[in-house]
Amino acid sequence: MRYFHLIATVLGIVAGVILIAKSCEENDSDKKIVDSIERHMADYPQSTLRDLYKNYFQDRFGPGHIISDKSAADRYLRYELESSTTFAGKDYEPTGYEGRFYRVNLGVIKDGRVEYEKYLDAFVRSVNGIKQPSIDEWSREWHKIDSIIKRMNLNLPNAEQDRATIDSMLNAGKVVMHHSELFNKHYAPHYRIIEREIFNNEILPLINKK
Repeated sequence: MRYFHLIATVLGIVAGVILIAKSCEENDSDKKIVDSIERHMADYPQSTLRDLYKNYFQDRFGPGHIISDKSAADRYLRYELESSTTFAGKDYEPTGYEGRFYRVNLGVIKDGRVEYEKYLDAFVRSVNGIKQPSIDEWSREWHKIDSIIKRMNLNLPNAEQDRATIDSMLNAGKVVMHHSELFNKHYAPHYRIIEREIFNNEILPLINKK
């Protein structure tokens, strides 16, 4: 009897440790999300919920949804470089709250710090090895992020309308969303998504060199 009581006590302790560890992990995750939202809104105060969604979506899905093949990626990248007159904003910034990818400004090509072919190759290779979540997994993660956004009372324009649009999109099995017109008007973003390790090893040294 005493033996079984000991076993029950040990199992209870183990379960308690697991619950505490899980709670700490969730709290750490929540803090990362809050920090990333605050960072994003400080840099882009004219953001909408769509723009926040896109940031976290990119962190999970990378650039795969916009690369059908290298030649198509090449054509559109050349067109954007040739047709754009300004490349305002940061040279680079991490996506989401895990920073699995970086948004890298096309300006680093335009001013000669990164060769075009090097940038294009890094961008295209960034689709390799991506383990994309299922729609259900991504939907659960987004709704956790969105619950934190709600608690932060950011007063985002058209937030409820955007929230309904995102929910409808996810329910239909779709995940891709573009920047809002408001974001494009204020920031005119020109960037591509590059995987973190590729960026740190191959692109960042070139940016820092010049």
